[in-house]
Amino acid sequence: MSIQTENQTITQNTEIVSADNPIIQIRDMTKVYGSDRAETHALRGISIDIYSGEFVAIMGPSGSGKSTFMNILGCLDRPTAGSYILGDEDVSELDLGDLAEVRNEKIGFIFQSFNLLPRLTALENVVLPMLYDARERWSADEKVKRAIAGLKSVGLEDRMDHLPSELSGGQQQRVAIARALVNEPVIIFADEPTGNLDTKSSYEVMVILKSLHEQGRTIVMVTHEPDIATYAQRVICVRDGLIVKNEGETPCR
Repeated sequence: MSIQTENQTITQNTEIVSADNPIIQIRDMTKVYGSDRAETHALRGISIDIYSGEFVAIMGPSGSGKSTFMNILGCLDRPTAGSYILGDEDVSELDLGDLAEVRNEKIGFIFQSFNLLPRLTALENVVLPMLYDARERWSADEKVKRAIAGLKSVGLEDRMDHLPSELSGGQQQRVAIARALVNEPVIIFADEPTGNLDTKSSYEVMVILKSLHEQGRTIVMVTHEPDIATYAQRVICVRDGLIVKNEGETPCR
């Protein structure tokens, strides 16, 4: 799938995308922090499949384990036990260096706090992930063209040379969305993408995510807001480190 703009097309990496098989397979995943008497069981044996092209929301109260689950799904952390198959690769046993490579090649991140570098312009922030592309798929000029296309696709063609401090929260999040897409990820992880936004900006961001999903993107989103969760096809509810609900339509209560 692709985002079509006036001058450039950003194409989704289809290397491991198949609608017939899960893009994510989690089996008996646990995560334990500490040791002995100080152990904290954040995840207690989660098993779930997520398919290519799905839009999934993960919900749960504070301390439920949803953030730990998201960090592992995004290859920012490793499970204590259990398996995590991303596409056709078991990433649960990878070391931190290999996980970083997986993140850069296969995953796009959208964070609550935007995570833009304050001294870089919007354009430079979107270019940044391509500078760490191990496969060196694009020349310097192509990287800039792709970044421009990404910013145009989220309606920020007139803000490319602005620093994050010169952008509204909603505009910063749109820059973050363009950055998440620029390396052609097979999956997008959005961690409370509207958590720092007002109602209008939240709606604008969710319209973009919904459009990306309609174009075939796979999106996994953590949110605590029931109205935001309604944009997803399926809601997974986590409580006390376990999945207590896994279905479409209604958010967790």
